[in-house]
Amino acid sequence: MDTLSAPALITARRVSKTFRAVTALKGVDFHLRAGESVAVMGPSGAGKTTLLLTLAGIVRPDQGSVSFNGVDLTSLSDAGRAELRRDHCGFVFQDSQLVSELSVLDNVALPLLVRGVRRAEAHSRAGEMLDLVGFKSDPTTRCYQLSGGESQLATVARALVGSPKVVFADEPTGALDQATSESVIRLLVERCAQLGAALMVVTHDPNVAQWCSKQVLLEDGVLR
Repeated sequence: MDTLSAPALITARRVSKTFRAVTALKGVDFHLRAGESVAVMGPSGAGKTTLLLTLAGIVRPDQGSVSFNGVDLTSLSDAGRAELRRDHCGFVFQDSQLVSELSVLDNVALPLLVRGVRRAEAHSRAGEMLDLVGFKSDPTTRCYQLSGGESQLATVARALVGSPKVVFADEPTGALDQATSESVIRLLVERCAQLGAALMVVTHDPNVAQWCSKQVLLEDGVLR
């Protein structure tokens, strides 16, 4: 896909957000196109996670607007934004946020199950995605038994299993060693490109950012 000519999937205009006395975002403009991978870099406390959560419709901006595929997120109810995330978004976090007592297969199938997909089909598709991301362990393994690298592979599979339009990744390799980190970010970028999904990666690591097609810098709530 030619991402330069692709339409903007997510557009933020003059977005500002303040938490108590701290202004996390200051009039940010941002565009994320279908099939594009963008790394948002910056030091801790720069507002990177706040920007991600705002673009995903989890946090409401105090000022400005965010649109997703032409829909103004600020006009939607909490339930409406949650439904949009359920149907169109995948998430990868530094802490994998897997349900530790469930199997890997059940965790990866969860996004499909909450959409009403039958259990057998959800498990079949989850198994296929685990194979695609190169997960080698037994998928019936409980998640608390996984290594850090295995947990992140499972998390990537869970983020992609529902064929999302966009994947949000917040420090997805922050808890991994360098070799595993490179493997996970390469996998995430490549699989999103194959699906035609947009990818936004929040990171402070230039070795992670270089895998994305575009890098931007956020400092003191301002996008450079």
